Amino acid sequence: MVAAAGPISTRIRSFVMRAGRMTAGQEQGWQQGFPQFGLTVAQGELDWDKTFGSPGRRVLEIGFGMGDSLLQMAQAEPETQFVGIEVHRPGVGRLLSRALGLGIRNLRVYAEDAVDVLSQCVAPASLNAVHIFFPDPWHKKRHHKRRLIQPKFIGDLAHLIRGDGYVHLATDWTPYAEHMFDVLDAEPLLINAVGLPRRAVARPDYRPVTKFELRGERLGHAVQDLIYLRASS
Repeated sequence: MVAAAGPISTRIRSFVMRAGRMTAGQEQGWQQGFPQFGLTVAQGELDWDKTFGSPGRRVLEIGFGMGDSLLQMAQAEPETQFVGIEVHRPGVGRLLSRALGLGIRNLRVYAEDAVDVLSQCVAPASLNAVHIFFPDPWHKKRHHKRRLIQPKFIGDLAHLIRGDGYVHLATDWTPYAEHMFDVLDAEPLLINAVGLPRRAVARPDYRPVTKFELRGERLGHAVQDLIYLRASS
């Protein structure tokens, strides 16, 4: 299990809880969808095969935002088990509303802090893939300590990935990409998929292009995809 990063009251979090109100559709999605798709930390360690009803490849997405990528991937791979984590409830409500409308079955969500989910709900060497797409870069130097991608977080995460698994990060902020390379290249349980340090890869076909990404490209922000494989322990 991932060791908790400290007492909840004092831990530096990688997010700020925004007070954004849900739309009527998002609220309806939450009320109708969470009983079907929702998971909680209080339930303890997740039994993936029991939860989804059959064995399957296991993919965890941390910080799925409004859920566009996660939903598209779940649609494209119906035999794969997808679990998403997102603290922003309007985004969760939107994802649940769309999942209900599309009849998606291979998807579950946590609306809680990823550190708590990883430390209490995910068994070691249980994940085939972890996706972290466009995490908040926390641009200001004084806020860099809030960045999700930190040595301890990545070290703990690596222990949850199977020997044939990987972690895939994407960012459109070059200074954050450089920070990601620093952290990932220093983690002994992870190896750059290219075979060389500090190398990004072309966007894999399985990662959808989002409106957020297209907007960044229009602003001149080059997207970098980083994929690191789980090394033999």
